[in-house]
Amino acid sequence: MPAIVASTAPPELGEARSPLLVRLCVMVLAPVAVAVIVTCQSQAQWLGTSEAMRRSISATVPSTIAAYSETELVGLPAPVARYFRSVLRAGQAIIRQADVTWSGQFNMGKAGRDRWVRFTATQLFVPGTREFVWDARMALAPGLPVLVSDSFVDGTGAMHAAILGLIRLVDVAGTADLARGELLRFLGEAVWLPTALLPSQGVHWSPIDDNSARATISGGGVTVSAEYRFADDGSIASLSSKERLFDDGESPPSIHPWGGTYRRYEERNGVRVPMESEVHWDLPGGRFTYWRGTPTQIVYR
Repeated sequence: MPAIVASTAPPELGEARSPLLVRLCVMVLAPVAVAVIVTCQSQAQWLGTSEAMRRSISATVPSTIAAYSETELVGLPAPVARYFRSVLRAGQAIIRQADVTWSGQFNMGKAGRDRWVRFTATQLFVPGTREFVWDARMALAPGLPVLVSDSFVDGTGAMHAAILGLIRLVDVAGTADLARGELLRFLGEAVWLPTALLPSQGVHWSPIDDNSARATISGGGVTVSAEYRFADDGSIASLSSKERLFDDGESPPSIHPWGGTYRRYEERNGVRVPMESEVHWDLPGGRFTYWRGTPTQIVYR
């Protein structure tokens, strides 16, 4: 910098200005550099914590039967048996672990005040234990991502969100209501892991009518139920539950109907799964849809 200054001014003037310019540059750039370093460290720590959780649940795959057989369908409600026949083939390997990459939109607004932002996410499922870890990056604004982690591990639900991994927006874990909510989320996303819904995998099915049935699962000492409705082709069209707690941070937390819809089934890895989905709350003021997503890659193990 002194050489550049000296080329446009007398030597004595350049020498006088250089220390001042250096100090100004340090004053301006140092906070930026520190912010970048802290941000990188914070994001690395965030991702490191998530990776540790992924390694933990990856190591807890229980033994189970090797493959699906239609003998499992004996005694199931009629729409449930139609579902398995429509999405699975005889001999389909039981999914012990799955990695799913997502893209979509998340509603950062409130009921009646939509604010959709794009997200990408990776998710690890271990169906046998009902555990999962979902890590997402949402574009709150250009250059201002929100890192989000949602998980159900060892019976504990956790939800964290922070701008740049630094400024916490949501930081909750360990409550009974959250554990139930996360296990319900697993039940809602099990449509992408169809063998996870088989009776041999611990799912209890009870009939409702010709087009719907109730599924009950347990995991980590928590038990939840949800109602599935089935389309004419046998696929799952929607899910609903009245067991999940709604908490928007403004009004007192309370139970409201929650659920999702599934569309455009396609074959992936030998099974049929939906390529489009939406998730919503049915609130006193009307339906609030807050998640729209599609799986961009699905890997079964």
